[in-house]
Amino acid sequence: MDKKDLRGMAELIEARESFQINGVDHEDTFEYCAQLEEMVEERNLTCRIYTQGRLLAGLAGLFNFRLGMVTLAGYAIHNILTRNPDYEISRDLANKRIYVTYQH
Repeated sequence: MDKKDLRGMAELIEARESFQINGVDHEDTFEYCAQLEEMVEERNLTCRIYTQGRLLAGLAGLFNFRLGMVTLAGYAIHNILTRNPDYEISRDLANKRIYVTYQH
């Protein structure tokens, strides 16, 4: 999907479809995710936003135990607070993609 097609994205969310957005620059990723989150919530749906590969940060525990534990605890809390979302919005920074996945 073209990253500029916001109306098309809103229609896919309305239809409860999964899709991906390609070619999203790192600087624009967080803005797009915020817009997607707003589109999801406008339809009384819930979502969880995360960055792919984030568990690698948890591996910091191999080098710094406290940092690793704090990072993993943060992920656990985030997952509990956003349990069973209707949509997962995943940022793939390395490949300049955003995946929007309907969960139900």
